[in-house]
Amino acid sequence: MTRTSVAEARGAAPLYGQPLLTIDLGAIAANWRDLAARGAPGAVAGVVKADAYGLGVAAVAPALRAAGCRHFFVACLTEGLALRGILGPGPMIAVLEGFPPGADGDAALVPVLNSLDEVAAQAAAARAAGVARRAILHIDTGMARLGLDAGELARLSADHGMLAGLDLLYVMTHLACADEPEHPLNAEQAARFATACAGLPACRRSLANSSGMFLGAGFASDLARPGCALYGVNPTPGTANLMRQAVRLAAPVLQVREIPAGATVGYGASWTASRPSRIATVAAGYADGYLRSLSGRASADFRGRPIPLVARVSMDLTTFDVTDHPDIVPGESLVLIGGEGCTPDEVAARAGTIGYEILTSLGARYARSYVGG
Repeated sequence: MTRTSVAEARGAAPLYGQPLLTIDLGAIAANWRDLAARGAPGAVAGVVKADAYGLGVAAVAPALRAAGCRHFFVACLTEGLALRGILGPGPMIAVLEGFPPGADGDAALVPVLNSLDEVAAQAAAARAAGVARRAILHIDTGMARLGLDAGELARLSADHGMLAGLDLLYVMTHLACADEPEHPLNAEQAARFATACAGLPACRRSLANSSGMFLGAGFASDLARPGCALYGVNPTPGTANLMRQAVRLAAPVLQVREIPAGATVGYGASWTASRPSRIATVAAGYADGYLRSLSGRASADFRGRPIPLVARVSMDLTTFDVTDHPDIVPGESLVLIGGEGCTPDEVAARAGTIGYEILTSLGARYARSYVGG
């Protein structure tokens, strides 16, 4: 198994007490292949915005390309330019937020056009250059976020000439409630999208996100756009997670403190020992993306055993009650994310958030190890 760490790439050994974030590129590639099989006969992209959901696009994107992925989505132009530098020519790289006003971007990148103003700007630039410009047209069917609204869509449907100069690769929309299979908006959005596409020039379609790929045949299209599922977040909340886990965060124990019954721990003295206790401190806190809202709610994993988090998560340190685990001593590691009972989804549930935020909050102070690539 190949192992490459950021510390090794920089020519430095991991520092004492530094938590280790392990990213399994093999699991990410396998998740993409599973989703690609589910998306057949349509193509399946890889959404790698936000530094591949915090896991490192410089490692993740090449692993997806090696697995067969040929379509990538990023959020902004800066991400698109960086990804083109990583992948080189060939794969489609689409920029979900389009190009900023006045910026032509890069001819090798594909802007997602979210308004008629953007359509007009890109079409005019194409005509001026005398070369058709590739683009993706985004139709809003229920998010009320980005994409052509009903009025803009009606104008475009009445005048297809507005698209002159553009090579539309796909028409897309984005599902708002795909992780709630019974939500009526799912079917409404699919119907609105079909109606919108019927009024436009014939074009390939892109509909499903990660969860949308599990909604059934009515949500199939020419290009699916999974993101979170690639990285092990459950695309079907409430049911078994079919995705492989790709992330493991292990933090070494810096110190174990013995305290008497009645002693308090941490800021605000928010936890009081009900018995003589052993408190282990690890070097990870909310500055590292181990969220403060986990205070008193989460647990770590030590060789399959849950270790309760006590007191408040602070900026750089977090404390755990290891009273019942005498084998936990300084130098041993607790798994904070990715172990038994603490997958990104389980950590997110205890923090009152979603797995996306857990991954994208992962900090820069971790030593990173990429395996399976």
